[in-house]
Amino acid sequence: MCVLNLLTILRFAVIFLMGSVPVALPAVFAIVLAVGAMELAQEGVLVTQLDSIEDAASMEVLCLDKTGTITQNQLSATDPIPFQGFKRNDVTVVAALASKAELRDVIDLAVIDYAKDIPAGYTQESFTPFDPATKRSEAVILHDGRRFRVVKGAPQVILSLCNIDGDTLKNANGTVESLSEKGYRTLAVARSKDDELGSLTLVGLLPLADPPRPDSKETIGELKRVGVEAKMLTGDNVAIAREVARQVGLGDRIYAMSDLKNQSEQDQARTLDEYDGLAEIYPEDKYRIVTLLQSRGRIVGMTGDGVNDAPALKQAEVGIAVSNSTDVAKASASIVLTEPGLKVILNMIGTSREIYQRMLTWVINKVTKVIQFVGVLVLGFFWLHHVVLSVLGMVLLVFANDFVTMSLATDNVNIWNVKNITLASLVIGAPLVIEGAAILFIGNNYYHMGLMTLQTFLLLTLVFTSQFRVLIVREREHFWSSRPGRELSLSCIATVIGFVLLGIYGVIIPDVTITQVLIALGFSAIFTLCLDYPKYYTFRKVGL
Repeated sequence: MCVLNLLTILRFAVIFLMGSVPVALPAVFAIVLAVGAMELAQEGVLVTQLDSIEDAASMEVLCLDKTGTITQNQLSATDPIPFQGFKRNDVTVVAALASKAELRDVIDLAVIDYAKDIPAGYTQESFTPFDPATKRSEAVILHDGRRFRVVKGAPQVILSLCNIDGDTLKNANGTVESLSEKGYRTLAVARSKDDELGSLTLVGLLPLADPPRPDSKETIGELKRVGVEAKMLTGDNVAIAREVARQVGLGDRIYAMSDLKNQSEQDQARTLDEYDGLAEIYPEDKYRIVTLLQSRGRIVGMTGDGVNDAPALKQAEVGIAVSNSTDVAKASASIVLTEPGLKVILNMIGTSREIYQRMLTWVINKVTKVIQFVGVLVLGFFWLHHVVLSVLGMVLLVFANDFVTMSLATDNVNIWNVKNITLASLVIGAPLVIEGAAILFIGNNYYHMGLMTLQTFLLLTLVFTSQFRVLIVREREHFWSSRPGRELSLSCIATVIGFVLLGIYGVIIPDVTITQVLIALGFSAIFTLCLDYPKYYTFRKVGL
């Protein structure tokens, strides 16, 4: 008798563990993420780390480079403004002499394209390319046997290097400020006297235009709608950044990085969290920006393209290397874009949330199944003093349920906002325990089934219930709001048909009558699908 009781307890424990442990979780998540990565690749997004898909779905803040992401990165020079007796053509020629087309720098190409043909006789003896630290490029030019130095760069830097009177300095700063408020990026151009490489004279200012992408305003609005806060990062001054941010609907709260650095760490994090963007930043500042936002508990996405962006891309939960990135930036990022612009980032967020939705559906379905299974098993054991499901039946139930839920990797889904999975699962799972108790009562008291036949009757009910349960938990609205994916539909139909035949013919389990099979099927369908209404209101209540 003791041996018999021990075997019953062991059988109960084995069945209990088989139904409770999520044995399919690694396989389901691997399939979901792999299928999701393939979908993202079709959207122009290459995923280098699969877990970044989950982070992208939960991303709260997205830090965006202004140039090339928000704007078109197609700089074009416009009407030059000469100073100190120089002519407009002098400004363009000197600016072109301080540029080098072979380096493929965007600013240099824009300047050279605007200058068109440089007069003959000028030879560039040496050239120092633009450096973010010095914010200028310069060259030594030979012309008619005489050498002179030409420089172009940020106005505040070039003006500080020039011999210039107070009125001219005030006029130049006022002009730069006026152009910045209109969204222009301005270059200051200077040169030395012939046979002098030291002191510089201001030649003039050359405005550069980089208009926003046509879809930037709409896309930033969509980002806000889906709960992602966009912040613009740029090396330009505050006035330019504020005008561009205003044009794309980002907001006009722009803060200078130099002012931010003068605050305490706590104030820095709070300021950065409140403002719409940062101006006058260096590439190495991006890492600091990411860590400050993370210190506020935010999940951060960061775009970048250069070698100096690599630390920030690696630190961010979602490091995004844009389409023209260096190999170092791509290696540090978790996501690489193959197309330019914000639209592809928005598509990435939407697709990532759909992928995460599928994983959420599996979790809700699994928790609900455990609540139902454990409740029915315990209830049946204390009520009938038997294990109401055989080990073989448990194996079949796990196979039937997990086989279908794996197809959730390709299901059609909508965007979600998860709040409380356990509560939502309890609302569905608890009534399903009552369903199981009702089936046990019908089988035991109405049909007077033996233990093995009762186990088959309960097994069929649990299998059929699992198919209909997937249909209601996959949709956060009513289950008819969207059509299941083809693979999910075929899996459900095949499983139902297969177990109907198993129950009737008793191939590997004790058989029951056709009437009893149809009762199990019909009762499961009606009871489970009716739970869609409390599910719908519960999901809305908890914000799921």
